Amino acid sequence: MADKTQVADIEKSLRRVSYIVKQRGREILDQFPITPPQFVALQWLHESGDMTIGDLSNKMYLACSTTTDLVDRMEKNELVERVKDTKDRRVVRIHLLEKGESIIREVIRKRQEYLADVLIHFSEEEVNSLEKNLSSLHQVMIDNDQRG
Repeated sequence: MADKTQVADIEKSLRRVSYIVKQRGREILDQFPITPPQFVALQWLHESGDMTIGDLSNKMYLACSTTTDLVDRMEKNELVERVKDTKDRRVVRIHLLEKGESIIREVIRKRQEYLADVLIHFSEEEVNSLEKNLSSLHQVMIDNDQRG
């Protein structure tokens, strides 16, 4: 079990790493015609598939009206489209279009290139351990969220 000092050090390290990854991600995004919130929305659609405005709002922790404005702008830029649900015509889902899919793939590729450049400084064993530990930490967090 981790003591308070270890917990504080781990939290600080995660925060610092997260900040740098976020900053680098924003620099990469500057090369593309989308905003950081649009990237987050496109990423959720890429990972989870079509979803309603309400679902997307919940995932992004935004008000539905804010998400609607975001989707309006993305639809105007042909990144997404609104489609009626085939089972219930009252339900409208947001669908990721090829242009949005292409931007997501390219941004993620560039982010992975950046990470690969950083990981060159670690041994194969260290990289394997890092991946395993981060994956385990993520899974425990998901499990705890589902219980709570």
